[in-house]
Amino acid sequence: MTIEQPRLLFVDSYDSFTFNLASACRLLIPGCIIYIIKNDDFTIEQLLPHLAYFSAIIVGPGPGSPDNPHDIGIVKDIWKVEDAHLLPIFGVCLGLQSLGVEFGARLQRLRVVKHGQVSAVHHSSTGLFAGSGPFGAVRYHSLHISLAKDGELEELAWSNDGEDNGRVVMAIRHRTRPFWAVQYHPESVCTDLGGAEVIKNFWRLAQEWTKVNERTLRTWDAHSKHIFGSPWPTIAPYSPPSSPSLGTVNTTVLNLPGLSVTTVAELFGAMDDDSPFVMLDSAAKPGRFSIVAALLPTSLHITYSVQDTFVVLKRGDSLVREELGTHDVWAWLATFMRAHKAKGSTDVPFWGGLVGQLSYELGVQTLHVASKPDADVPERHPDVNLVFVERSIVLDSTTGKVYVQSLLPVDDQWISQTATQLTASSSHYPASTLFKTTPPPIITLPDRARYIAHINQAKDRLFAGDSYELCLTAKTRISIPNCSPSTPTSWERYKMLRQKNPAPHSAFLRLHPSTLISSSPERFLSFSRPPYSTCQLRPIKGTVRKAPGITRAVAEELLAGSTKEVAENLMIVDLIRHDLHGVVGEDVQVKQFCAVEEYETVWQLVSVIEGKFKENSSTACDPNSEVGWEVLRRSLPPGSMTGAPKKRSVEILQSLEDGERNLYSGVFGYWCVGGGGDWSVTIRSCFKYSQGSRSERENSWTEEWTVGAGGAITALSDPDAEWDEMTVKLQSVLSSFGASTAH
Repeated sequence: MTIEQPRLLFVDSYDSFTFNLASACRLLIPGCIIYIIKNDDFTIEQLLPHLAYFSAIIVGPGPGSPDNPHDIGIVKDIWKVEDAHLLPIFGVCLGLQSLGVEFGARLQRLRVVKHGQVSAVHHSSTGLFAGSGPFGAVRYHSLHISLAKDGELEELAWSNDGEDNGRVVMAIRHRTRPFWAVQYHPESVCTDLGGAEVIKNFWRLAQEWTKVNERTLRTWDAHSKHIFGSPWPTIAPYSPPSSPSLGTVNTTVLNLPGLSVTTVAELFGAMDDDSPFVMLDSAAKPGRFSIVAALLPTSLHITYSVQDTFVVLKRGDSLVREELGTHDVWAWLATFMRAHKAKGSTDVPFWGGLVGQLSYELGVQTLHVASKPDADVPERHPDVNLVFVERSIVLDSTTGKVYVQSLLPVDDQWISQTATQLTASSSHYPASTLFKTTPPPIITLPDRARYIAHINQAKDRLFAGDSYELCLTAKTRISIPNCSPSTPTSWERYKMLRQKNPAPHSAFLRLHPSTLISSSPERFLSFSRPPYSTCQLRPIKGTVRKAPGITRAVAEELLAGSTKEVAENLMIVDLIRHDLHGVVGEDVQVKQFCAVEEYETVWQLVSVIEGKFKENSSTACDPNSEVGWEVLRRSLPPGSMTGAPKKRSVEILQSLEDGERNLYSGVFGYWCVGGGGDWSVTIRSCFKYSQGSRSERENSWTEEWTVGAGGAITALSDPDAEWDEMTVKLQSVLSSFGASTAH
């Protein structure tokens, strides 16, 4: 008996690999339909009447322990259903541990935690492993089970950890009930094919059991659809799409290979600390395009804070609050952008649109985790801080071409005047401003003992199984007393940062009350224009600073040859795959895994993950598709700045860190009127809060800047080394203030 179109019920324990496993099921169980529930959506009494609608259950991985009811939810009850409701179940990781505990196994901690590491899995090549040879599989666990002798469970596979942990159970089955489970992660990108094919074998065994027991599937009906909703994957539009008339981007192209982006910036307001200004700067390879906005006094400035129910719209002196109503800020921005669609030259990625920054806390809000406000900081940065750019200059560092662009319908005069101005300026090479702050800034580093204590607390949570990796951070304060009108402006500080630490994703964003200067090395997410949008994420985990003797070969050994660095990168790659699968479905590929890339000042361990809708799908073909914006919404905060599983890691980090992160470890970038976008992670950056005019201040004032830095804490982390890594990251920014971590 073959079940023509199997329906699977997937129980998610708030994990960040769920959609990877769901996608593997779609691939290896042909034609299956998957419905995903959280482990606390139903009680067992509520769920039991509906089990007859499903062919099998998949119990996914998750943080925590099967001994903790909060972590395991309904899963503990599923294993004990009466025979009348019995159906095949396949568990992964936490799922295996739960099955074990419910049937007499002993739960223990591993002596040496295995998070993001590949182990050889040994098995009998029968049953769940029929047709499988030896394979390596990725493990994410700090807990394991020991089976009771002659108990109801049978060991099917194991790993030999040697002196670390000895023999560790990797797969089990129930001797009389149709329950199977694996400890390793068959869905991980680094698990060999043989390890993933257990899903196919599970389905074969499930069908055999179903046939022998003459179990039939209840017909799906309106009631079941009401209870379980739509199958995965589903993408819902923010609001009914409109069909606005398509605007035109007026463009003039100049060939000015000698034109400096800082020269252009200074022509269009960078030096005036009192006025808004935005620039996205490819200050080093492999960055290519730089964007300078030529803002108008009436350019629309949009801000939003997570505690508010409205957006603030500012044009010049006019300020309006617009209630969000039933929408969230993401839907509001999508609706706004639909009304401003335009088409320009395909040679450049940006034609105009929204430019600015999104905070870490905005991402925390999308996870349904309450923010932890700073009680001692009354001046809070907006969580959304964007300006709508209608005039822009885009510089292509590869071709030397400069694109002067306007979205305004009658703007030929400005384009012509700007082209003349840029041509005249292209022969000038202004020297970068060098300066010393007098008196020197006061640097307040995080308390070292407190930071190391937080590292050890984080490791305790890792050993307990609550997370696989925690990206712990802390804030450093830069206080500059006795400032005067002759004190360097924020633009001059940016130029110093750009000179000392050039980076491919640099930025200078002055959108009051926030000013951000960044030398970020990490692109978070780029998405191409629809139709057929491709979303690409490029996580960095692992950095070695260039120095004499640090050749490519040495960097390869230090990064790609490091178990710790590769494990950190792998965990984030698998998390990002989950985020992409959650939006686009199955078509997600790792284009590059843990490659060492050369940058201006560092070697970095970089992976590349891409996702898109299937080419024959209606969403892929839609020229108005907003898949990139949806991926951005669903992927924040950046996984490289949280750890995995994301939601639990964020909750743990809130208990370890002192207050909000604000702009740090959020993202900055653009969403183009053509539908494309490019967003970078806010690291190697500093920011300040300021209201009012610089020229109207007292003769002397104090300027306050904030720098965030941290690192990924794993079970292999050395606390002293983590402190050193954090301070090294700080130094790249502090040097632009004439300061160092030695203060």
